[in-house]
Amino acid sequence: MNQIINEKIIMGIDPGTNVMGFGIIKIKNNNMELIELNELNLSKEKDHYLKLSIIFKRTSELIKQHMPDEIAIEAPFFGKNVQSMLKLGRAQGVAMAAGLNFKIPVTEYSPKKIKLSITGNGNASKEQVAKMLQSLLKIETLPKKLDSTDGLAAAVCHFYNFNKKSNEKKYSGWSSYINKNPDKVD
Repeated sequence: MNQIINEKIIMGIDPGTNVMGFGIIKIKNNNMELIELNELNLSKEKDHYLKLSIIFKRTSELIKQHMPDEIAIEAPFFGKNVQSMLKLGRAQGVAMAAGLNFKIPVTEYSPKKIKLSITGNGNASKEQVAKMLQSLLKIETLPKKLDSTDGLAAAVCHFYNFNKKSNEKKYSGWSSYINKNPDKVD
């Protein structure tokens, strides 16, 4: 059973190198309220390093604007294209770095865990997740692209799971990240 939260803001992020999704919710007296659905469209930018810079800047801007207490981010799933995975991992890392730069705790959730938390089905489609979020948060119109609802799903998943013991990775700063990931540091 979750303890009652008086007030908290959670930012959810769906990392991407072409479209990055953000969803921000406010928790008040254990009730969720949608603050913002947002997408960062990077598809026209060809320089991958410039994309990373834009991701860091935009994530930082949203943090300054909404001052979230916590950040939930979707972990990259393991695909067959190694280059795509590398780029996606970099995008995720840059978004995490923006949060950690502001000393905001970051929690990483697998796509399956997020889908399971929202729909009860770890294999749900993006559309099923979006429809459930639309119902839960009384969203009038869903966006055409569902990257922002994927970011929102990470935030809602975090709200549902924040009080439970889990295997999800939580970082409270760079030293926490390094201690939990010694294999990623040379």
